[in-house]
Amino acid sequence: MSGIDILTFLIWLVAAITFILALKFLASPKTARTGNQLGAIGMALVIIWTLITDFIVPGQAGRLWIVAVGGVIGAVVGVLSARRVPMTAMPQMVAIFNGAGGGAAAVVAVSEFLASANASEGQLLPIVPVVATLLGALIGGVSLTGSIVAFGKLQGFISGRPVTYNGQQVVAGLLLGALLIIGVVLAVLVNSIPLFLLFVVLALITGVALVMPIGGADMPVVISLLNSYTGIAVAATGFVLGNYALLIAGTLVGASGAILTQLMCRAMNRSLFNVLFGAFGAVVAGGSAAASGEEQNVREIGAEDAAVLMAYGKKVIIVPGYGMAVAQAQASVRELMDLLIAKGVDVEFAIHPVAGRMPGHMNVLLAEANVPYDRLKEMDEINDEFASADVALVIGANDVTNPAARTDTTSPIYGMPILNVDAAQNVIVLKRSMAAGFAGIDNPLYGDPKTAMLFGDAKKSVENLVAGVKLA
Repeated sequence: MSGIDILTFLIWLVAAITFILALKFLASPKTARTGNQLGAIGMALVIIWTLITDFIVPGQAGRLWIVAVGGVIGAVVGVLSARRVPMTAMPQMVAIFNGAGGGAAAVVAVSEFLASANASEGQLLPIVPVVATLLGALIGGVSLTGSIVAFGKLQGFISGRPVTYNGQQVVAGLLLGALLIIGVVLAVLVNSIPLFLLFVVLALITGVALVMPIGGADMPVVISLLNSYTGIAVAATGFVLGNYALLIAGTLVGASGAILTQLMCRAMNRSLFNVLFGAFGAVVAGGSAAASGEEQNVREIGAEDAAVLMAYGKKVIIVPGYGMAVAQAQASVRELMDLLIAKGVDVEFAIHPVAGRMPGHMNVLLAEANVPYDRLKEMDEINDEFASADVALVIGANDVTNPAARTDTTSPIYGMPILNVDAAQNVIVLKRSMAAGFAGIDNPLYGDPKTAMLFGDAKKSVENLVAGVKLA
């Protein structure tokens, strides 16, 4: 082993350590920025060393311009996206960037297979590298097109409702069966470039077929799962290329994404199979007012009265949801919190694991508005505190506050752990209208006698609450 090889392994080891520490720090909002920076440093180290070795290794310098051009384009897109994309659109950016990662892994797998097939002169390739290459192409392709569909659903280009049809499970089964058969043939029977390209095309189609039937309410789980897919594809690519930095990074992303996916499924009391094939979000018959066409009698409240109710209470729990994200109301919510605290009110935020459209969506938005981390409480930590709260202020969080999850066995969210906002002395709900959430069902909370509805754009409503608290 040459000195360059030894140094390369050391660089990879250092990078792997930074990746592991990055994940550790990302586990807490207080250290998340440090974790993000550590991960970026580790990846930059690997990229820079790759560029250096391209200069040193004979015959490799000619490819440097490709890497340099790609790096410049990627850096420009990354910087502009980070600076210009609003926090409310962060789920879409995560989805599309994840798709780019999966697509990159698939392209590398295709390139490696084509190069190996051309060099082998029709002879079978070693089975282990072929299997790894096929996995990289399959999982990367599924992640690419699946992430594009997820992006479209989040952005509104594609309906957020599940796009279902009769026999969709059969079609998905046939696609997966065809991929398995073609993969076995390529691994043990024949070295065929046309058959491999068909394999890649079917992988791309499978990504669309798997994500289209999934409703918008399940996008946090889908994004997490697709992140895991991309990590596995990258790990397979690292194995094929003999690059341990890629292998370790991909394995960490794949494993952490899988764990996060499982935790989010548990938070909804649903299996991953049900998320992928249950068509959650379709309008269902029975079990809710939204489904049966019945209308609830709701009590409306003005912003001034709501502000007085909070200003003279002892404890207020704010429940942020997607409505806050859409209205970009997080800064106004922070101002409301500051005013209430100045009046001696104890204010906390209740965060449901699947609130919003990506894992940690509410945490990210509130952190952007500089809401102190110690006021953000996870569901298990704060649920018992609602009973002592004078007011629970719900900002666009529909399904995660729906009491039907506890009692209505016909509801599609039955059994899902929810925030116990109905235990508070008073509940104020900020919504644009009485339209159902992504689950497609009504929320009995809105008909509760102690619930008052403040209709309108969430940001404008919170600004009116701020004005009311100042006068209270």
